[in-house]
Amino acid sequence: MTPRSELAAPHAGPEPVPGGCAVVWEEALLKYDFGPYHPMSPVRLELTHLLADSFGLLERPGVRVIGAPVASDAELGAVHSKEFIAAVRAASAAPDAPGDPYLPFGIGQDDVPAFPAMHEASARIAGGSIAAMEEILSGRSRRAVSFAGGMHHAREAQAAGFCVYNDAAIAIRRALAEGEERVLYVDLDVHHGDGVERALWNEPRAVTLSLHETGERLFPGTGFVQDTGGEGARGCAINVPLPPRTGTGGWLRAITATVPALARAIRPTLLVTQHGADTHRSDPLADLSITLEGQREAMLLMRALADEICGGRWLALGGGGYAVADVVPRSWTHLIAIATGEPIPAGAPVPDAYRAQSIQALGRRGLLEESPRFPGMGDGEAPEVRDWAEGFDPDDALDRAIQSARRAAFPEWGLDPYFD
Repeated sequence: MTPRSELAAPHAGPEPVPGGCAVVWEEALLKYDFGPYHPMSPVRLELTHLLADSFGLLERPGVRVIGAPVASDAELGAVHSKEFIAAVRAASAAPDAPGDPYLPFGIGQDDVPAFPAMHEASARIAGGSIAAMEEILSGRSRRAVSFAGGMHHAREAQAAGFCVYNDAAIAIRRALAEGEERVLYVDLDVHHGDGVERALWNEPRAVTLSLHETGERLFPGTGFVQDTGGEGARGCAINVPLPPRTGTGGWLRAITATVPALARAIRPTLLVTQHGADTHRSDPLADLSITLEGQREAMLLMRALADEICGGRWLALGGGGYAVADVVPRSWTHLIAIATGEPIPAGAPVPDAYRAQSIQALGRRGLLEESPRFPGMGDGEAPEVRDWAEGFDPDDALDRAIQSARRAAFPEWGLDPYFD
């Protein structure tokens, strides 16, 4: 079999383009709101913006705050069917329609209940990620962050997993349509990035690499090592399913044992990453046990790989995360800091001004019981990572999972799963 790495002309990666980092933000993004009892509260976005702003991240040299325009039907149509877009529009106009007429499109159940102006709010998230991608493609910015994005479960004709329009896949499709040579999408959410994988299943110019809690135990029940891509794109879907209760050191071990070697073999011209904060040990909807320090280390690695391989061209997205007051704002503020310049130390204190602002924001939404109790920007536990080169333990479930993923993916890219 010809390794996929031999199917593209070798290159050393483009030179870094001028410009700093674009950050997508406007208050209209808070209208993506499934209601007061839904796990995906928009307060997580509001608090992220407040915390990032309290650290002065949005005022850093070279940082541009850009708006999130509502994506057009044509832009959404790069991934979604006309029938689905029409259904979302209809649900927006009549969210309480009797008989659940939108159920065939995944709308109207507990995970994706219809709400007024649903189409506009969902298309705005997609538009924000498109705008972020355009910043990079145009050369105005080298990096971009769309922390409201990362809606990775949405499918061609179905909403799923709190996601309506798949902004990640839409943004990647935009890049490919404008001539991007190869895009690598790395999904670090606790849930498998199934919607992005499906949208790009037969696309040899895009590689999806998802590290997630195994689908044997967690929604959406997909993302196994044998899922490797469609006809003409074998090896372009890569999955690393992890055992429940994987801790910080094991999670970072899985990432460092797979992502760097694959990224160097794939040689993307653009890196897109999804940073769902629901890998955290406090998240109520999953079973991994990752600290903020671990999430921060993974973000730093993504930035380093973008700098090394694709001239720093990096689009970072948000994603899941349901410890909405305590975890998500801190995690994504680290992401914004890393993308815009100097990282915030994990032990840094949270600004006093933010503490007061966060209580006000939570109070307005009746969520004061969620008021953050954190002492600083980390969990106080420095990650300890055992390098894969130190050896493989066949009696360890995590090591077996990592090695299975390497055996499935590495040969497609000319890598030796036992030594590379």
